[in-house]
Amino acid sequence: MRILFIYPNLNTQVGFNYGISYISGFLKAKGIETGLVNINEKLGYPLDRERIKKDVLAFGPDIIGFSVLTNQYKYALEIARDIKSYTDVPILFGGIHVTMDPVETLMQDEVDLICVGEGEEALAELVAAGNPKGVANIGRKENGKAVIEPLRPFTDITTLPFKDYEIFDFQKIIDAKDGWVGLTASRGCPFRCTYCLNHKIIEVYKESGHLPRGYIRRHTVDQMIAEIEYLLGHYDRIKMFIFDDDIFTFDKVWLRKFTERYTSVTDIPFVCNAHARIFDDETARLLSDAGCRIVKFGLESGSDRIRRKVLSRYMTNKHIEDAFAIADKYGLHTSAFVMLGLPYETIGDIRETVDLLAAIKPGRFRWSLFFPFVGTKAYSIARSSGQIDLERMEKLDNFTDETCMRLGPEVDLYCDKVKSILCAFVNAHSGLEHTEGFRRLAEEIEAMDKATWHQKKESILRAVEELNEGMEKSGGLHYTVRYNPFMGVRSDWKDDSISA
Repeated sequence: MRILFIYPNLNTQVGFNYGISYISGFLKAKGIETGLVNINEKLGYPLDRERIKKDVLAFGPDIIGFSVLTNQYKYALEIARDIKSYTDVPILFGGIHVTMDPVETLMQDEVDLICVGEGEEALAELVAAGNPKGVANIGRKENGKAVIEPLRPFTDITTLPFKDYEIFDFQKIIDAKDGWVGLTASRGCPFRCTYCLNHKIIEVYKESGHLPRGYIRRHTVDQMIAEIEYLLGHYDRIKMFIFDDDIFTFDKVWLRKFTERYTSVTDIPFVCNAHARIFDDETARLLSDAGCRIVKFGLESGSDRIRRKVLSRYMTNKHIEDAFAIADKYGLHTSAFVMLGLPYETIGDIRETVDLLAAIKPGRFRWSLFFPFVGTKAYSIARSSGQIDLERMEKLDNFTDETCMRLGPEVDLYCDKVKSILCAFVNAHSGLEHTEGFRRLAEEIEAMDKATWHQKKESILRAVEELNEGMEKSGGLHYTVRYNPFMGVRSDWKDDSISA
């Protein structure tokens, strides 16, 4: 039996698909052959139907499995539609988009089967049974209607075989990401933020009779150390490990054991995610002593009203300020993540986000435009607000370039201004020395109407660059866009090998 995975990942950042890697490793351990078509123009594989056709037919799969993210859903359907024109091999859609919106996905003409939730055991059982009927987590069509089997319990990830890195051209991914290598030590998150997938996954599993207490699972320290040793022994030019766990620092007992072991196998620095409400001196010290270089926090908004009422992020600005102060105390470079264009957001709320960044002075910050992922509570909130442009939403490939939210002419204009030059706005409000030019520029921009802003936008961007050059010459501390268009980095960060 041969399963070919197809991973559309177009017009966005280069990514490594953990789901495919886990599932492929599990299937290979069962003697099932797997292959991958990894469609990403930055990795030399654009959306080329003829090339895909050639690769599909050459592999000769018995099942074709798509791993689908919401922003890539339209590409997955387009590719699947074309595949249907030259082969009758069953096409299965899995991935987070399917779990969030299973029935709509299954009822597409291009889709024969779906996998909801975790797929390792489900796909292995599907292959062994040769028939989707009765296979937990699998959905099929019967008489034109969707039939989705109940979900099996959460997988004990400590029992899974080693992830399959070889199915990817993993060295090419490492080089494309400037030596950054992603890892996951756990699955699940204790929080239920409205914009995230976790609350929906819990809901779906509870409907099948599974309680959420088994949702947060963690690999053993021995497993993670073995994985790191494997990567170091098989791949070159690794400069940084990045732990993509929702909250890497949640289990402090595990963290103590891991940080003690990590330094015995490598001195490569690492990055991880933390949460402002549960970040203390011991956590910061453990990370710092183990070689953690960057600790990332999701702030989402500087507005307490938006965090609570729209996002279910129950932390205060005081929690955030304290967490960043503790990280600074232990020499950790901090990263803050914020969103703009949120449902019910006002100009005042956006200003609060700018003010919070200016107050905590993170080492870097990243921003995106809110995207209402189908199936999340945030999507329902946004739909209720009447502020989604649904036609525009279907066309977006990512959530960094454009927005599908329509918050009103004044708020939309202000959001575009801040999104375009967030670093300049933070500099203007930072209270740092020699930032008078940024303050004057920010005041000028705030006063512009829509026509003037769009007319002068390019000249404004050039003015920001000139101010940045002046700050560099004077040695003044400030933020500039580095590494990608949606990241601001503090000017005292000098290590060019650390890029995200």
